[in-house]
Amino acid sequence: MEGTEPSDEETLAELLVKPHRALILVDVQPTFCEGGALAVEGGNAVARRIAEFTDTNRDNYGVIVSTQDWHIEPGDHFSDQPDFVDTWPPHGVAGTEEADLHPAIAHLPDVSVKKGQYAAAYSGFEGKTDDGRTLADILKDAEITSVDIVGLAESHCVKDTALDARSFVEEVRVFSDLTAPVTEELGVKARTIMEGAGIIQLESKNAWL
Repeated sequence: MEGTEPSDEETLAELLVKPHRALILVDVQPTFCEGGALAVEGGNAVARRIAEFTDTNRDNYGVIVSTQDWHIEPGDHFSDQPDFVDTWPPHGVAGTEEADLHPAIAHLPDVSVKKGQYAAAYSGFEGKTDDGRTLADILKDAEITSVDIVGLAESHCVKDTALDARSFVEEVRVFSDLTAPVTEELGVKARTIMEGAGIIQLESKNAWL
């Protein structure tokens, strides 16, 4: 049919996939990697693997969004005696190098969402861009129906972002090799919760099979 053939610059796969799938990079920041205030074991390696995957697969995504913990005055989210459940040591402090995007992935996002400025925020859907748009706004504006989620930490902000994404898009996938939990015990719990919510979990090498 006239007008439906892809051009030399745009393959049929791009026509079908790119407009409708987003990649969300959750809190890939030095504060959550080795040497940071709230380090996740393997965080730096996760950041490098995310960069390799995204550089190779960028054309499969209509939009790439990063989220960042960007704490200004987050109230009792910070504590000098944290319980590591509801309260935490200071981390992701706005304006510090630790709160910036990890150098390995800083070139990747089309847009960034910042969360937790004045209260605890685990899901990327609780954040906003500098001009006030939410993650939900971004997905809606880009006509996204499916999202892939990677980042840190699997047991907390990745899980919560994935769960919230189920309210906004038809399909949510988490790439198990492009994330890491705070502890393996919490990782198992998070994976069980995500499975129960209908979130697809797979390795990134199987993304397009």
